[in-house]
Amino acid sequence: MPISKVAIITGGASGLGLAVADVFSRKGWRVHIFDLNEVELGNCVSHIVDVASWESLSSSFDAVFKTEGRLDFVFANAGVMEKGEFFERHELSSPPPEPDESSMDVNLKGVVKTSYLSQHYFRANTNGAKDCVLLMTSSIAGIYPQASTPLYAAAKAGILNFMRSVAPLFYQEDGIRTYAICPGSVRTNLLPKPLWDAYPQEYLTQMDKVTSTIELLIDGAQLQDSWGQKFEKSNVGLTVEIFVDDVYFRGPPDPCNDGMRFILELMKPGKKNAASERSE
Repeated sequence: MPISKVAIITGGASGLGLAVADVFSRKGWRVHIFDLNEVELGNCVSHIVDVASWESLSSSFDAVFKTEGRLDFVFANAGVMEKGEFFERHELSSPPPEPDESSMDVNLKGVVKTSYLSQHYFRANTNGAKDCVLLMTSSIAGIYPQASTPLYAAAKAGILNFMRSVAPLFYQEDGIRTYAICPGSVRTNLLPKPLWDAYPQEYLTQMDKVTSTIELLIDGAQLQDSWGQKFEKSNVGLTVEIFVDDVYFRGPPDPCNDGMRFILELMKPGKKNAASERSE
């Protein structure tokens, strides 16, 4: 009997994380759900984990690897909505209260911690990290400005540039495939029912559209987006925007000029010594 593949999904007790956990557990994977809430689901193991806490997250990664002996897929998905009102007016005779940055602690710092641990335990696999997959959940708020929740938008945008920065080296050094998804508005428990009911329903993105796209990414299937761009397994570092029934592959911004294009080439993995070689 083949050995089951192993996944860790943060924020897996509800919403997108739970849906993805269900998909892969039905495929026979051993799925470990990291969340502040417990959940019972098929071939899944639930762990109480705070992704904003290094001790909580690192000890849970270690426990999973020691139990399973392998790790194939990590979905850095845990997220919370922004708390507080950034633009609220306060008495001008004294400093304002400190803003609540918990959304950044979970949505950005939690993803960074999860990614850092993922590379370590992928490398610990018997055959190394080749074809392991790290997937991060960003948002359309990471692409487009969102004045109603600027800290949430900042965290989700930060995920994209972090992912683009680590993905080439992860793949070059260890064969780890890394991507980020930017789903449109998917009806989950992140927002209360009245807000979802007021949202234009024709512009909601269905959960199964997101999970099926994730499944194809993990499997390394050949894909074509709604602009006609083709995806291959080696196209790491992609941002995948999912809006209603459409999927779009988004690369990093184009260089502003030839000078910046040259500098960016120098900064690519494997070209660390190019600048020093030119000066010799």
